[in-house]
Order: sequence, then structure tokens, then C-alpha cells
Amino acid sequence: MSRTDGATGTEPQWKKFAATTAAHHGAPTGDYPALWQWSVDHPAQFWRAVWEHFDVRAATGPQAGDAGILAEAAMPGARWFPGVTLNYVDQILRHTSRTGPAIVGVDEDGTRTEIDWADLPGRIGAVAAELRRLGVGPGDTVAGYLPDVAEAMVAFLATAAIGAIWSACGQDYAPRGAAARLAQLEPKVLFSAGGYRLNGRWVDKLSDTAELVGLLGGVHLVLLDGEAYRDLIARPVAPEVTPVPFDHPLWVLFSSGTTGRPKGIVHGHGGVILEHLKAAGLHANLGPGDVFFWQTALSWMMWNFRIAGLMCGAETVCYSGHPLYPDADRLWQVVEDERVTYFGTSPGHLLASRKAGLHPGAEHDLSRLTTIGSTGSPLPAELFEWVHTEVGEHVAVSSISGGTDVVTAFAGGTAGVPVIPGELATRYLGVALYSWSPQRRPLVGEVGEMVITTPMPSMPVGFWKDDDGSRYRAAYFDHRWADGVALNVWRHGDWVTVTERGSLIIHGRSDATLNRHGIRMGSADIYEVVEALDAVTEAFVLGIDGPDGAYWMPLFITVAEGHQLDDALVDTIRSAVKTKLSPRHVPDDVIAAPGIPHTRTGKKLEVPVTAIMTGHSDVSLDPRSIDNPDLIDWYAEQGRQHRW
Repeated sequence: MSRTDGATGTEPQWKKFAATTAAHHGAPTGDYPALWQWSVDHPAQFWRAVWEHFDVRAATGPQAGDAGILAEAAMPGARWFPGVTLNYVDQILRHTSRTGPAIVGVDEDGTRTEIDWADLPGRIGAVAAELRRLGVGPGDTVAGYLPDVAEAMVAFLATAAIGAIWSACGQDYAPRGAAARLAQLEPKVLFSAGGYRLNGRWVDKLSDTAELVGLLGGVHLVLLDGEAYRDLIARPVAPEVTPVPFDHPLWVLFSSGTTGRPKGIVHGHGGVILEHLKAAGLHANLGPGDVFFWQTALSWMMWNFRIAGLMCGAETVCYSGHPLYPDADRLWQVVEDERVTYFGTSPGHLLASRKAGLHPGAEHDLSRLTTIGSTGSPLPAELFEWVHTEVGEHVAVSSISGGTDVVTAFAGGTAGVPVIPGELATRYLGVALYSWSPQRRPLVGEVGEMVITTPMPSMPVGFWKDDDGSRYRAAYFDHRWADGVALNVWRHGDWVTVTERGSLIIHGRSDATLNRHGIRMGSADIYEVVEALDAVTEAFVLGIDGPDGAYWMPLFITVAEGHQLDDALVDTIRSAVKTKLSPRHVPDDVIAAPGIPHTRTGKKLEVPVTAIMTGHSDVSLDPRSIDNPDLIDWYAEQGRQHRW
């Protein structure tokens, strides 16, 4: 059964874009697959069309001709919009003649902070002036150690306005975990806060902040909830925005850092502007009048992506607190209270809502809600159906997949395009995404490696302190295919099926493949089946190689309250995998676990835990990058106890 994504009653923005682009650049109209094909066949024309459609503000505009858009198309090292100077913040300030709130912050206890569009320029200007007073200029770095509060967005915008480089992590990181990332950047200023509320209690972070200041060395501290900051923003200053080159660093995002020093991924002003306008405007269909709420944290790229709502003129909502406190209904109450039109969340939150027996559409006024976005892991088909049944038939579901690497999505729902439950409806415009066999043959209807064959403007301008680009190339471009060839093609590390309709199915990480009797299976496929069971809160499956070709495939689960792992539940799990997925991939053992280890952005740690359980002694797993590091010893012991 297919449904239409983003059915808002008005023509989707991508169709308006196609119509104007057809007139000026010869793009096809009305048909999304044809428009996508044109966008990847003609990248220079496509990205110029995006620039024109959103009327991007620049101090120095692009030159005519393809070379004025894409001077060098090779990956890595593509050169976009040479000679252009602009600033990310100008794309937001253009909307400040609007009335009403621009940024709303909601705390776990219901405390609400509102920053109006009219007040935003003066607040940005005041904070930017303070940064300049503290000696920050273009190319310097500014760090954040913050909960998801409204003033964190102001701190970022003030940093970007002067051409400085922003980087941040959430206050759930201990000081040394934060320093493992932020100290690499040698920031001049640290924005922090006194603490945050979580699970009904106040978490004081003043002592941790003091320790982090010491670890960073010589950094100026600004507390966003301090009296000095309140006095600062009480005196608005007209913002002075510094134009910078198109690829001037905007922010540094960090890899999870689970098995080595976190990598600093640098993105440029111009690439982020174009990519986020495209993704938020043409795909999410955001514009003035919308309210955009994605529940996230400063450690996750979705915080950065959420700011794209402001670039589209949409009100943007932050939430600081546990998403399931005091119960699983908390975020749905926020969606109602703030009259949200686009709500972004995770499969875990939607699953928790279903297992709690919630009926959000009946229990809340969600009449303004048009779309639910989901990312972090593939969204199972049954959760698509749950949304339509329990949230509302009028609500579209957009499962998206992307990454910190490009600070956007490669694929996902697109307003007005039908979606099949369990699938990502479209490859995004300008994203030349394909599924390849080991022989580099494009596949349709078969599982293969996800590759991107032409550059995107928001691909990293580089890694931090990687002057020769070697670490950047190794991360995405040095993969050896079956014939031993390494191509300049972005290999993302996911298993994907591109369907005959052009939609996608993500099967999980290709470096965490379950290879049973020569038949490959993605872990995400197992999770979709097992986590649908009411008795299971979360699952974790591994494929572990043993001596003489032996292979062990244990399935670890956390058991829901009121249930226990007994023979009946084991039989139910095995039967579900066998009948709904594959008899070859029935787990060898089903084991009750005290928890499932994740990165701090919610990714299951399949690859490093597999290595640890296999007995590899060279695995260096940083406990500061893990949500519950105490679990690792438990899994290591499971590996030691297994007898081949």
C-alpha cells in the first residue's frame, strides 16, 4: 500500500521548482524520477537552479557557465561556486521581518523560552559583538557544551556571522569526552550552561564545565543561563555579518569516536546553505508558517539540520529533557502545544509510543501536523502503519537516511511522492545514489553497497588537521572493489536496495553484515522483525567468525516490563525470523542482555562489539563515546564464555 508523503493541500515546492527550472534550464516537469535523473546528470545546472529558486544572498554571486558553479567535479576535491562570498546567517536574517516566534525552547518541566523573529537580529548581533570583544575573528573556533536550548542556536548564529567556526557536544558528555572532541579545535570561547533537567531531576554541570575549561586551556567561558549573558542580550546590537568564501568552514562535526580519536568533519558555508535549502525546502516542504521540531541534541547532526527550518522561514522548536519523561506521551504533548507541522523523531521513540499503547491522534490536537520524519536507523513498515492508524491518516511518514559526513539526508520522503511502508520514498535531488555489486555493477531490486557517484556541495571540505587529505580519502574513497580497483566514488558503508520504483530499502551497515551460509543479511532486517514483538524492547544481533570456518550468530535482547525470556519467547523470536525473514538467519542463541550499547547519537555498536567478542586485542573502544560503557565488559564476557 502506498501513500502520499507531505499531503498538505498545496502544491509541493519541488513541483514549483521543476516548473521554473524547466523554463530556465530545461529540466523536466511534474515527474519526480525524471527530475531526479536530470539533477544528477546536470549537477552544475541543478545547483544553480537551487541557488536561483531560493534566491540565495551573496556578497559576490556565481559566474555564468558550468565552471562558475562546479569548477572541479572530481571526488574528493570538488570545487563549488569559485569566487562566491556569502554567509550562512544572511539566509536566516532575510526572514526577520516576519512576526511571531523564530525559535522556541521547551524544557522537560514545561518551561518555555521564545525568541521572536524581530528580536533575533539584535540578539545575534549582541553575542557576535561579545565574541569579537573576546578576540574571535574569521577562522577562529568557538565551542558549545550545551543542552538543546534556544540560546544554543543564537550562539551558533553569532559565531557563524563573524566567520568563526562552530563545534558543539551535548552536556551528557563527561568533561574528558567533550575535550576529546573540542580540544582538537583549540577554541577561543566556550558556551556552556549550568545544567539541564533529565528524568525529573536537575543535572548540575557547573563543576563539569569548570573541568572542561581547564582541559581546553585558556578558553573564555560564557554561561548562557548566567546573569552576564542575560545582561548582554538585553542590549540588542545590529548584526555585522562577515562574507566568507563559499567553502569557508562553518562548523566541525565529529564522528562517533568509538574506535579511535573522533574525526573532525568540516563543512563549508555555501555547501550547507544549498543542501539544507534543498532538503528542508524541496523535500520536507518547509516554508513560512511551518513549525519544525526535530527532537535531537547538540552532539547529533540533526541539531545542525534543524536550523535549516530558520533558513526556510519556519519556526523552529528545541526540547531539552528525556523524550519519554514522565511517560512516552511527552513529545506528542509538545507537538500539540507548539502546533508543530513537521515532527522529527526516531524509530525508537515511535516504537516506544506504540508499545505504550498511545493513541496520539485521538489524545491530542494534531490537526496541523503534516509530516513525521524519522532517522537514526531504518523505520520498520509496521511503524509507518502505526503512524497512519494512531497519529492520523493525514500525516505523511518520511524515513530518511544520511549522515554526519554530509550533514543531510541522501534519501527519504519527498512531499507529494507516494511512499511504501518500510521504504525511503526517493533518492534526494542532486544525490547520485546507487546500489553496486562487488564488481561495481549497478543493481536494481538486489542488495548492494550504497555509493554516491557525483559530488554534493555539502560533502566535507576536509577533516580537521588532515592537511594532505589522507584520512578523508581513507574514510570514503579507498575501498577496494572485487577487481582490486579503488575508485573516486563515495562508499557510505550501508547495504541498500534500490527498487524498480526508485525508492530505497536500507539493510544496515555493510561492515556489520550477517553472512550465513554465503547469504548476506542486514542487521536492520532482523531488528524490524524482532523489535516488533511486544515482549522485546530492543535487539542486538552479531555475526561472529570462529575457528575453522565456524560462525556464531547470537541475538541479544532487552525484555519489556512484564515479560521474561523463557523458552516460549525464544521460540516466538526464532519463528518470527524464520517465517518473516529467512530460515538461514534464525539466531543460534537468544540471550537476555542488561542493555544494548550505542554511540551517544543512538547508533548500535555492532562492529566494535563483534570485534571484542571475537577476541581481537587491537580494538580500542573509547568509553566516553558510548551511552553505557559498563555494558562492554558484559559483552566481552559473553564472547569469552562461548564455546565453539
